[in-house]
Amino acid sequence: MAQDLLVRNAKVHTATSRGTLEHADVLVRNGRIAAVGANLQAGNATVVEANGRALTPALFGGITDIGLEEVSGEEATVDAQQSLGEEKDPAVRPEFDVTLAYNPESILLPVARVEGIGWTMLAAGSTTGGSIIGGQGGVVRLDGSLDPVGPKALFLSLGASASNLTGKSRAAQWMILDQLVAEARGRMSADSKFAMLTPMGRAALAKFLDRRGLIVVNVNRAADIVQLLRWSKRNNVRVAVTGGAEAWKVADQLAAAKVPVFVDSLADLPADFDQLGATLENAARLRAAGVDVAIQSAGSHHARKVRQMAGNAVANGLPWEDGLAALTRVPAQAFGVDGDFGTIAVGKRADLVLWSGDPLDVTSLAEAVWLDGRAQPMRSRQTELRDRYLRSPGALPRAYPAGSE
Repeated sequence: MAQDLLVRNAKVHTATSRGTLEHADVLVRNGRIAAVGANLQAGNATVVEANGRALTPALFGGITDIGLEEVSGEEATVDAQQSLGEEKDPAVRPEFDVTLAYNPESILLPVARVEGIGWTMLAAGSTTGGSIIGGQGGVVRLDGSLDPVGPKALFLSLGASASNLTGKSRAAQWMILDQLVAEARGRMSADSKFAMLTPMGRAALAKFLDRRGLIVVNVNRAADIVQLLRWSKRNNVRVAVTGGAEAWKVADQLAAAKVPVFVDSLADLPADFDQLGATLENAARLRAAGVDVAIQSAGSHHARKVRQMAGNAVANGLPWEDGLAALTRVPAQAFGVDGDFGTIAVGKRADLVLWSGDPLDVTSLAEAVWLDGRAQPMRSRQTELRDRYLRSPGALPRAYPAGSE
């Protein structure tokens, strides 16, 4: 059940134009924020004394496979990718929807949640036999609910890392995309022997080509990003860039096109030839040019490290408020869920985190997490293992849970 709550005397980082409010209260009624201000009356609400500590919206965990994988090295527990075709005859399946495999009971959820992560975007991908169009993903809240919220996103990979899916050439990626657009928009017969899409695939892709969803494109090289901007303008589609190691080189063009970029703010070395221009100042340079910047991901098992990634961007020139926005408001706006969360404002869902210190400092801890105003258990498999091995041994070794004697 949604809860009534008053967090009193907090340093409220609203992630809105109101900025940071010192010694402010946040009142929650029926799971939504009812008021933000000073000297609010609690009524029957549970009162939490913040004593000046930082309060933020629950953080975005990045673009991940949380709930889609349990052990990444064990194929039976990984559901985020499809390979329905063969290497020389890949299956293009934009109708593939990874959210249908989401497991809200995954042990990865509490591991991320106790660190202040409240939601994530599930990504769809391909392996050999799939295509550069991975499929659809969606936003899920880490509150144990099964269904995604907000509109779906379509995932697309371009550049060298995806060339093995397009005949070993990035040039073929644009050829294939042009054909897929022609099919989805009816300019190529559905019964052509050269058609690549199923009837459901044409309908799914057409939705995104009609701007009824965001296409999230993993791409790093500046030249490829420019080609993407031209393609999106030519076809009038909405895109976002993820990765974007060299995005700073074309920041003005990204800003003019209003394309958000989900950066890996720890990328500072050329991991491949598409990332020769990688720099720790990527986020700062993009934001200075007017680009909306969010944090990409630290991986499903390490989602909590998005705070370190945002803090690293701040240490390299990104303003602090923009660092917080990269984990809250910006991704919420990009994925169309900003009406519910991403900021601390009246009417939003009461997904909140109380911190021991600066939220972007890795030495700070999440002391309390609320989703819809409900206090979340501050334990995970990792904390349980920690506690098991910290306690004094009993009649049985520490490997046995307390009480086994």
